[in-house]
Amino acid sequence: MGPMKTSRWLLVLGMTAGSALLAGCGDDGGTGTAVFNTWGEDYIEVELPADKLEDGWRITYQRFLVAIGRITVADTAGETAASSNKMYLFNHVVPGVKPIEEFKDLEAKAWDEVSYEISPAPADVILDASANEADKQLMVDNGYADYIEATATKGDQTIKMNWGLSLNTRYITCAGPKEGKETAGAIVTNGGVDTMELTIHGDHYFFDDLQAANAKNRFDAIAAADANMDGEVTLEELDQVDLTQLPDGQYGTGAAGNINTLGDYVGALSRTIGHFRGEGECFAQPR
Repeated sequence: MGPMKTSRWLLVLGMTAGSALLAGCGDDGGTGTAVFNTWGEDYIEVELPADKLEDGWRITYQRFLVAIGRITVADTAGETAASSNKMYLFNHVVPGVKPIEEFKDLEAKAWDEVSYEISPAPADVILDASANEADKQLMVDNGYADYIEATATKGDQTIKMNWGLSLNTRYITCAGPKEGKETAGAIVTNGGVDTMELTIHGDHYFFDDLQAANAKNRFDAIAAADANMDGEVTLEELDQVDLTQLPDGQYGTGAAGNINTLGDYVGALSRTIGHFRGEGECFAQPR
């Protein structure tokens, strides 16, 4: 649940860098299984506490819907072990790790090109037990990939947020910690099961820098965007906030282009919520 790691987000924007990730061992013959699940962590299930925000706000989620799927297990040589076009809808406010896909009888080896999508929910999106038909209708009818209902509080101030984002993002070349080692993709062993968590980070909506590793969580600028003073900040209101009018040292965009308003900025942050094996990262590729 920490800040974005600078290198992997920069690569999405076209920069190049060498990779120190190891594919790991696993070429021992036979077949095994790759299992995928997802979890929203405590920041979504419980709260993003005031001591995690620089300006003292506390944020709780009432609904956190994510359409996730289209998983592929492949390698850098171009071989694909398994692929699914299915999309699933989850409400990560409901506690617990939630199953997505299980691929059996895969060749036992290192599959170092694992990818997945967070994208607009299709009409045939599969409902997880955490979501319901009303959630599905909301996501499909509006073409949302992710949708949050959240409340921010500080003292006697309360701000509501109901944000639906429709950006299509493919998370590629995923890597993360496995048995204490940074591991690229899946390691399938003979008769074994490699379980991979597609982790969703709810604190990313409130980062104050798109690329800095030391980005902080803030909310004051979002609260101030409530132009009609009705206690709710909409994405349309965020679109009216020019980033150049915000305090120096906050809401930096780095090498990212065409991000001029706080609405653009929150949209860009929505592409960073997908992770791998907890704190692991993928390249977030806009589609």
